[in-house]
Amino acid sequence: MSQERSGAKTFVIDTNVLIHRPDAILSFKENEVVVPLWVLEELDRLKGYSDERGRNARSAIRFLDEAGRRGSLSQGVKIENNVTLRVSITKSREMPTDLLEDRADNKIILSAYEIQQNNPEGQVFFVSKDINARVKATTLGLKAVDYEKQKVNIDKLYAGFTQVDVSTDNYHVVKEHGSLTWTESCPPNHFVLLREKSGGDSIVTRYDPASKSVTYIDHKMPAVAGIRSLNQEQRIAFELLLDKEVDLVTLVGKAGTGKTLLAIAAGLQMTLEDRAYHRVLVSRPVIPLGKDIGYLPGAKGEKLSHWMQPLFDNLELILSSYKKQNIKSIDQLINNRVIEIEALSYIRGRSLPGQFIIIDEAQNLSPHEIKTIVSRAGEGSKVVLTGDPFQIDSPYLDANSNGLTYLVETFKGQDLFGHVTLHRSERSRLAELAAELL
Repeated sequence: MSQERSGAKTFVIDTNVLIHRPDAILSFKENEVVVPLWVLEELDRLKGYSDERGRNARSAIRFLDEAGRRGSLSQGVKIENNVTLRVSITKSREMPTDLLEDRADNKIILSAYEIQQNNPEGQVFFVSKDINARVKATTLGLKAVDYEKQKVNIDKLYAGFTQVDVSTDNYHVVKEHGSLTWTESCPPNHFVLLREKSGGDSIVTRYDPASKSVTYIDHKMPAVAGIRSLNQEQRIAFELLLDKEVDLVTLVGKAGTGKTLLAIAAGLQMTLEDRAYHRVLVSRPVIPLGKDIGYLPGAKGEKLSHWMQPLFDNLELILSSYKKQNIKSIDQLINNRVIEIEALSYIRGRSLPGQFIIIDEAQNLSPHEIKTIVSRAGEGSKVVLTGDPFQIDSPYLDANSNGLTYLVETFKGQDLFGHVTLHRSERSRLAELAAELL
């Protein structure tokens, strides 16, 4: 079946690929996709979970059920994108004795091994998000690959700004007249740091695609909810966060660069002072050590206080310098519904109009999860995602495949999107050194 079309390849899919993206099968155009029966067993085990794994497992099962209505899955069924989908079960007894069959992971790998043994002239690939599974498959002589459909090159991730050396004349034209014609094309909401060729400090400018020019952004600006920008990257972040026309903002950077602090400060400013939004909604994935929120004792509020403590720390720092009448504590902010702190799993299914939505630690979300969250934004809402792609807790995501970096590259060039990568830690000398060395 796998070689009925000249040059066709056979891709044996691991469970985690379907958990990462339930319709991943459609990505393998013009080829055969084999789902081992043990994958269905694992999907059945995961479908009862209330988190994203459970939802994706159920979605993948529905996908396979729909495909099965078109013909026999054991023989192979033609579906969209000219993909031939087949469900297989390991039958041969001639298996490597050094690979135990007591785990579903190993049985899935053995299924791929059998397909290769039965089709030695064909191109058979084992596809998995699990690095260890790929290593084990490679030891059996299999071609093991990651699911690459939603991956980006983190080393070439869009930074949101470029630094350019200009002549002294042009440098002073920008500072004195506020703008300069710019012949180099840039994406919307892109920033250019102009530096004199003779040396000295650089200045921040914002590219305007309509006029083909860059506009001077004064580094000195009033405090935002008591918080001031400490470097040019933070100034760019505030420019995007406070722009009502930019509906989606991503802030990427290591620990201590101020991502979450800047986002919350901007949200409070635009809610309390500018009245642009009804409230600030702050959330983050609840995935420490793989445990669910239900493992902690107490009501939802008591459980969230443990997971959301970093957010409370940022709020306390803001309130220590932000003097606003009737707002003297975090409890008052929450009781007055100025700010809402919610677990990410509780946002799904909600429509969120007129809110300043902050998703912290977004690097721990898959592209599918990011799509689910961003699509929750209602009319008049702004979504801000922050995260560090190099600090990921999920075993099946990395700096190249997480939803945050995928979103940055996918939305680059859209009028309503803005991004900045922050490099400089402002937390403390110790924090910056730890981020660099550890």
